[in-house]
Amino acid sequence: MLVAVVPCVGFVVGAEIVTIAAAESTEPRRAVARAMRSIVLRVVAFSVLSVLVVVTLVPWDSPEVEVSPYTAALRALHVPGAATIMNALVLTAVLSRLNSALHTSSRMLFALTRRGGAPSGLTKLSRSGVPRRALLAGTVVGYLSVFAAYVSPDLVFAFLVNSCGAVALFVYVIIAVSQVRLRRQADPAQLPLTMWFFPWLSYLTIALVVVVIAAMAVLPDTRSQFWLSLVTLAVVLAGYEVRRRRAPTPAPPIGGADRP
Repeated sequence: MLVAVVPCVGFVVGAEIVTIAAAESTEPRRAVARAMRSIVLRVVAFSVLSVLVVVTLVPWDSPEVEVSPYTAALRALHVPGAATIMNALVLTAVLSRLNSALHTSSRMLFALTRRGGAPSGLTKLSRSGVPRRALLAGTVVGYLSVFAAYVSPDLVFAFLVNSCGAVALFVYVIIAVSQVRLRRQADPAQLPLTMWFFPWLSYLTIALVVVVIAAMAVLPDTRSQFWLSLVTLAVVLAGYEVRRRRAPTPAPPIGGADRP
């Protein structure tokens, strides 16, 4: 089960970007709550139910499952052009993922510039309010990754791919822990989104993510991803600590710190 869960985590990573996109809406609080509810339904419909259809149509030990389980299911239903249909769906999904990744990277880079964590020149917005320079920076990095896949697929590109294997899981643990702490400090009546079985479901989520991370460290196929992700996380934390220590200390208020 752990061998199957670890690669499947990558298919659901990215749901948190709706909070970044919803922040630009007219009603972000309502938009985030609505998006979170729809994500649960979409994961159940597109992931759980689709897999249920596949396992009811195709034997689990069929050689076609290792190549493309959805294509095998369509062929079992005698759908003409099953391979072409799946290739079109996969291409559409990849382009959609690329679009969301560029949107997220540009907004996160823009947020870093506002907090002094990136060059201030990237804060400039276009007339329509789009951080074009941050968007172009993310696009350039994407092209550099493609170039790395061509020049050094076994070293540079492999490091880029494997180093983000467990990073998303680390982020999810931080999100879950932050959610528990912040929700306890907030007024439940003011929260637009109710958390089911709080805080026990949050604790269960944290425990399950930790189990998956531990499985990545033990399983031979994902061990390299775990260690490279751990190195990436250590570099990020070290950079944050260096920046925090170099940040200027805010001056005390006029008249003394005790004066309101």
